[in-house]
Amino acid sequence: MKRHCHNCGREWELDGQPGRSESCHGCNDDLRVCLNCIHHNRSVAHQCRERRAEPVAEKNRSNFCEHFDFALRDWGGSSGINKQAEEARNTFDQLFGD
Repeated sequence: MKRHCHNCGREWELDGQPGRSESCHGCNDDLRVCLNCIHHNRSVAHQCRERRAEPVAEKNRSNFCEHFDFALRDWGGSSGINKQAEEARNTFDQLFGD
């Protein structure tokens, strides 16, 4: 498992955490964002498992959260958000036809 950009999947190769102004070399998206954080979870309040963290409105924009920790994950070739949407669309098409 490695650290990857939430948007394009490019691997973060440097040691340590990205700074607030650092962006992905593949897609130029911000790296220090909720969507790249180990605490991000869509099914909990404010989409964050860290209770002490202040709510962040834009999960894909750089922020000043003190609890940020870059998530380790396996990259499957497409972003998690797009992959989930694609899987949902495929399931819908299978149930109701094209």
